[in-house]
Amino acid sequence: MAYEFIKVDREGPVTIFTLNRPEVMNALHSPMHFELDEAFNAFAADPEQWVGIVTGAGERAFSAGNDLKHQATGGKMGSPPSGFAGLTSRFDLDKPLIAAVNGVAMGGGFEIALACDLIIASENAVFALPEPKVGLAALAGGLHRLPRQIGLKQAMGMILTARRVSAAEGKELGFVNAVVPQADLLAEAKKWAAQIGECSPMSIRASKQAVLQGLELTLPDAIGTQFKMPAVAALFKSEDFKEGPMAFAQKRAPEWKGR
Repeated sequence: MAYEFIKVDREGPVTIFTLNRPEVMNALHSPMHFELDEAFNAFAADPEQWVGIVTGAGERAFSAGNDLKHQATGGKMGSPPSGFAGLTSRFDLDKPLIAAVNGVAMGGGFEIALACDLIIASENAVFALPEPKVGLAALAGGLHRLPRQIGLKQAMGMILTARRVSAAEGKELGFVNAVVPQADLLAEAKKWAAQIGECSPMSIRASKQAVLQGLELTLPDAIGTQFKMPAVAALFKSEDFKEGPMAFAQKRAPEWKGR
């Protein structure tokens, strides 16, 4: 599928989504939201694709967020039900996503990264929710995901000041998993994807779903209801559920099917 504002590449079981408007620091407008929605829908439905990496084209930015110039000049507005970038309200995706943040991740760009499961950042990456400085608010999930991921006081410190945070501080705060030189960023993200790929895709999906849905429940309810979650139920019915123990007993590497 050819897209105008994004690129989608597949390397084995890994799909790489590239925000591809480097001339505007990969800021998003309505057509780009819908392209991403279509691409993430295809990724979710493809049984051969197990892990996704989201990154930005060029060396300056992952994404500067909402394209305010497009908005200010009367450009068409709107996004799909799956939210900003076709991702921030996509709560049923049980396949893991890695944000490879190269440079600026501002506003909606930071919200895209927060909606991913892991964040790998280049040393020059910068994160912020600067919406209050332009009379807006980070309503594409940033105001809710950031406190859940780093705690209320630290999140409020970023949100209420709209201050910029470096990659190194992001790692200290806990929303960045690893920081590497920019030249090594995509290779590092692929390394993490490969490590995930060594595990059963069915186990990974069950684990992600149990964690994220469980966070909304009390601990007893989370433990008590996890076996009813679709990805957990699918794990127990899968070929991978049999293959893992068999490979262990036979002292060989498992051959995961993802089904």
